[in-house]
Amino acid sequence: MRRSQINDIIRQGEAFIASFGFRLPPFAHWTPADWESRRDEADMILGARLGWDITDYGQGDFARTGLLLFTLRNGDAAALGRGRGMVYAEKIMISRDGQLCPMHHHGSKTEDIIVRGGAPIEVKLYNSGVDGALDRDAPVRVRTDGIAREVTPGGTLVIGPGESITLEAGTAHAFWASGGDSLIGEVSTVNDDETDNHFHQPVARFPDIEEDEPPYRLIVPDYARLAA
Repeated sequence: MRRSQINDIIRQGEAFIASFGFRLPPFAHWTPADWESRRDEADMILGARLGWDITDYGQGDFARTGLLLFTLRNGDAAALGRGRGMVYAEKIMISRDGQLCPMHHHGSKTEDIIVRGGAPIEVKLYNSGVDGALDRDAPVRVRTDGIAREVTPGGTLVIGPGESITLEAGTAHAFWASGGDSLIGEVSTVNDDETDNHFHQPVARFPDIEEDEPPYRLIVPDYARLAA
């Protein structure tokens, strides 16, 4: 992805998020210069990989396959293993009309996907088998706002504003906004985008960036340079 494209996506995302009265934490608005000057304060932010995250999943067509995410808080595997401390994570995301987040499941994370505002989302569901392949035979059992639901393999559920779906580890899912743009929340156990995302087609979770202009905001893949 070109840096200019990423910059535009973030600017548009900031405006869309603010239009619902949702306020991001102060570091969401740091410039690259702020990150350089405040690097010593930011160890937890960097280590937990909080902040802006833009992906086209390596497909080269963000409008059709992609997602804007902002990770607000995140614990770590050690806390999760102890069963105490910061064992949770939270994100806010934007899915544009018809924009696909590809089919994937998580090995350990359980998450609630919540439509905070805008258009509904459609969620396509499968179970994942022991070998990680999609189970095309067994019905999928999930809960939407605490209510048990069952869908056929590859079936979809529509989640409207204010509604949520709970996806346990091993439940394969893809989703997209339907009929407009959607503001989506995620509340989960500890999030690990490096090792706990298992996609069912070849994708690249983080983009290669063509630096055609300076960054407006840093995104998660930029943190490696700060850490160095």
